[in-house]
Amino acid sequence: MTRIRRTATAAAALAFTAAATAVLGFAGPASAHVTVNPKEANQGGYARVAFRVPNESDTASTTKLEVVLPENAPVGSVSTMPVPGWTVTTEKRKVDPPIEVHGSQLTEAVSKITWTASGDAGVKPGQFQEFPVSLGPLPQVDSMVFKTLQTYSDGNISRWIDEPVAPGAEEPEHPAPVLTLAAAAAPAGSAAPSAAVALPDVDDGDGNGLAVGLGVAGLVAGLAGLVLGGLAFARSRREPVAKP
Repeated sequence: MTRIRRTATAAAALAFTAAATAVLGFAGPASAHVTVNPKEANQGGYARVAFRVPNESDTASTTKLEVVLPENAPVGSVSTMPVPGWTVTTEKRKVDPPIEVHGSQLTEAVSKITWTASGDAGVKPGQFQEFPVSLGPLPQVDSMVFKTLQTYSDGNISRWIDEPVAPGAEEPEHPAPVLTLAAAAAPAGSAAPSAAVALPDVDDGDGNGLAVGLGVAGLVAGLAGLVLGGLAFARSRREPVAKP
């Protein structure tokens, strides 16, 4: 019995250690990157995204967030949603060629967005904050990489600036938030060629349509004749036969 109890105790301790390791592993710095959510949008459209900022420090608060928009993918319209306790500023740069937005040619685009906490509004240890942004029209590129700086109240700065790696490669230590852009969907109402070719088989005007119409008319006429003949026969059966 003693050996069985010791074995059970050891197994329980091993299971607890594994569970604790898994929990601590998920809570570690590797999972606390600054990200953009959602992670996908469509080229040419507008998207509402939010930069999600977790706090990795045990003692300091996040007091500033700087997001740099990619130079190779300028966006004509960039607007921010108010975040209580935070002020926001934007910087612009010249773009060439200009960006067309609703028929207007824009020669400037937002290059950087900075949020700064006021008073005690910083992201405290164990918390996270989201910073919403509306972007569009989204450029015709596969992805947008937003290099980001996260500043803490103790002066430390986390630089989320590492470019994405190839699939299957080891993730960089400080990956930048990435928004993947899918190709725009085909315009609604576009018909497939096969459907266009098949349409004449359904109704070809003076050909099969006329033949079908004549056939239906003949059938109706035949049925009407049968009905009238039946009525006449029934009437003759009811009338008395005249005697000579």
